[in-house]
Amino acid sequence: MELQHLSGKLTPAVRAAARRLVRRLDELGRISDEADRLTRTFLSPAMARANEQVGAWMQEAGLAVREDAVGNLIGRSAVEGPTFMVGSHLDTVRDAGRFDGALGVLLGIAVAEVFGADLAQWPFALEVVGFSEEEGVRFSSAYLGSKGYVGRLSKADLARSDANGISVAQALAQRDPVVRRRARRLLGYLEVHIEQGPVLEAEGRPLGVVTSIAGQTRGRATYGGRAGHAGTTPMRLRRDALAGAAEWIGAVERFAARRAPLVATVGTIAVSPGAANVIAGEAVLGLDVRHPLDRARQAALRSLLGQGQTIARRRGLSFRWEKTQDDGAVACDRRLRRELARAAAPWSPPELASGAGHDAVVISQLTRVAMLFVRCRAGLSHHPSEYAAPRDIAAALGASCQFISSLARHVRT
Repeated sequence: MELQHLSGKLTPAVRAAARRLVRRLDELGRISDEADRLTRTFLSPAMARANEQVGAWMQEAGLAVREDAVGNLIGRSAVEGPTFMVGSHLDTVRDAGRFDGALGVLLGIAVAEVFGADLAQWPFALEVVGFSEEEGVRFSSAYLGSKGYVGRLSKADLARSDANGISVAQALAQRDPVVRRRARRLLGYLEVHIEQGPVLEAEGRPLGVVTSIAGQTRGRATYGGRAGHAGTTPMRLRRDALAGAAEWIGAVERFAARRAPLVATVGTIAVSPGAANVIAGEAVLGLDVRHPLDRARQAALRSLLGQGQTIARRRGLSFRWEKTQDDGAVACDRRLRRELARAAAPWSPPELASGAGHDAVVISQLTRVAMLFVRCRAGLSHHPSEYAAPRDIAAALGASCQFISSLARHVRT
């Protein structure tokens, strides 16, 4: 089945499916837990509505639909035997854009629509997965959906609590989260995602082939001091947790700025007691450290934590670190990368690494993975203005269909 000319001209079936995909992104983007902005978090009411809507689209595409023990939505073609997966996540950050994650899931459905009844003749099943959690918003730890899919939710994962004191285990109480996934042969996994960066736009390219995904460590650093009256405690006698935290935030930024491609971010801070006229007794910070090389990331983290301890000792504070996530760098499979580059050749895709984390990190524990990036305006993501042009989405769909069709021919032979 030819899906595109060497010039990149797409067939009517691909173009029609791409138009539906764009409309569905808009429709899904209106399903939110908050009236004035897009927010869908793990097992929230909006996630349930999203699964219902996306599941209906999967059924329309001829896929058998189920929801697994951790709320992942799975649509599968009617073929026994090995499986090829296409997917991404359906949860969002707070005040999100409508493309991050959702594009990869809805594109998988569009692939099924393009091939239609031909799917039943393929030598493998097509499985489209909408993971229930990737962003780490509710429980401050990412990939709960994909970890559940591969059957590797740990005791530490299940013990994590949200802002209301509800643990992951309690949230999953009706779902049996320790169920292991049914073993079957997996041929690979494709995740199509907006780039979330400016490289493709700067180069004038709609698509890029991902070579690797950076390793990532997240955690909470807690500075403990002594609360006191802001008007009566002399500056020289203070043990101000927030002042120590502020010094460390600056140190983190300076350290990472001198060591590209390392990136380190303090993205959250909670201060107690949290009053203008009270010296802070405690400050809790969220730290995120990423690097393409695991050894360099681990060395950077040790240095940053050492600086945190030094600042605390000098100021008479305590310093405590709790790691909430630690994922090694992942290389995309070379054979799949070559096939994906051939399929996307009409759009001259460059190769580039991903600094953002993706469900492919966890799925790589099960099977080989490939990723295709789609250009996004101004490189903007995790923001309501996040945008990918319909023509670029159509190009991604055409390349993905060509890629999977080529895999089907190779498996047959």
